[in-house]
Amino acid sequence: MIKKISRNTLRKIRHKRIRKKIKGTPERPRCSIFKSNKHIYLQVIDDTKGITLTYANSLEKDIKEKKLRFKQLVEEVANRLASRCKEKNIKKLVFDRSGYKYHGNVKKVADILRQNGLEL
Repeated sequence: MIKKISRNTLRKIRHKRIRKKIKGTPERPRCSIFKSNKHIYLQVIDDTKGITLTYANSLEKDIKEKKLRFKQLVEEVANRLASRCKEKNIKKLVFDRSGYKYHGNVKKVADILRQNGLEL
């Protein structure tokens, strides 16, 4: 009998394959995305030091109080991450889609980051 592999397990396998090729440096840190059914989490990581430089997520108090739909949450969180990157003088990023397909909300995050002046 063949065991069915879950969708999330397949995503994690894809993520490992992507991470072999993508590295965040101090000049060009990695922008990682994680999404669940209700929330989205974005962080900018320097892989050489192993530290998170900045982050934004939909669980932050002022965003959570707005009670937005998921697409609006994605826009809000992406705009917040872009402004925090500008504050920390980060202009270039490597986009890590974390095994998700590059469409829908993942593509929206990348587009919003580009519109706010970040180079992906």
